[in-house]
Amino acid sequence: MRRIPWGLLILVAAFCVPALGSRFYTFLANDVVIWALFATSLNLLVGYTGLVSFGHAAYFGIGAYTTGILMKKLGLSFLVAFPAAGLVAGLFAVFFGFFCVRLTRIYFAMLTLAFAQIVWAICFKWNEVTGGEQGMPEIPYPSFDWVEKASGWLPFLGGYRTSDYFYFLCIILVAVALWVLRRIVGSPFGRMLTTIRENPERAEFIGVNVRRYELAAFVLAGAFAGLAGGLFGIFNRGVFPDFAYWTKSSEVLIMTLLGGMGTFVGPSVGAVVLILLNQQIVSYTQYWPLVLGSILVLLLFVFPGGLAGAVQDLWRWTQRRRARA
Repeated sequence: MRRIPWGLLILVAAFCVPALGSRFYTFLANDVVIWALFATSLNLLVGYTGLVSFGHAAYFGIGAYTTGILMKKLGLSFLVAFPAAGLVAGLFAVFFGFFCVRLTRIYFAMLTLAFAQIVWAICFKWNEVTGGEQGMPEIPYPSFDWVEKASGWLPFLGGYRTSDYFYFLCIILVAVALWVLRRIVGSPFGRMLTTIRENPERAEFIGVNVRRYELAAFVLAGAFAGLAGGLFGIFNRGVFPDFAYWTKSSEVLIMTLLGGMGTFVGPSVGAVVLILLNQQIVSYTQYWPLVLGSILVLLLFVFPGGLAGAVQDLWRWTQRRRARA
């Protein structure tokens, strides 16, 4: 199972979605791709560091507004606006994290929520910059003129809509971001975060500066959430205050728990399942929040380690059976 290049196969399958001819499937896949990055960024805190954040949407919203302001109001290109989304979100995470990581457990979670509500209130009230309650609609797509020029000698690039080109761009950028996150969690820094999650007192006893590591994880998680927000603002064709509202934090936290926190692919699996469940249930009943909530509770009780954790446990059980046989 480990020898199969699952990441490469999923990447190829994602690139083939627009070939199905349905704009809905491309829209849905684009939504999943962006939320997968958002959920994976939160997993760096929740799954690997053991810090439960109820305000992770603040950095998602900051990244979205940064991209929107730079591209719509200042007329800057996507090449500037996209990295700026991660940078500005990371800077805010440095400031907020300086206060948050001094606390533990429920106090940490409540303080992250408080800072997120401050960000939401600023986005909701600062009409001159953020557009206030109305937000900032009509965020432009990046320019794909070079793709149209290249399609003359690369025919397979032609024939797609602008939204499809943006979807391809999202796949590439999210794949690179996930690769970087994978390298981070597999590095000595990532292993130290896991040690802190398991026993922060012991880590501190052996000379590890726990607060410094937690702050670094907090900033990295915020920066990658900002990148996801920057993509989402363009994908949504507008940036609105609810991007930073606490409900967005709860959605991404549910994705992380559902897929399996502490496993790298878990949040992506949770994003796929939650978005697909939401789409299906909404089309059948107006009481979709009740039905969706019941299904999620059932799944979390049946698979306490998340869906990805359940698959890993099943694979280990199968391997043990084979070894005994």
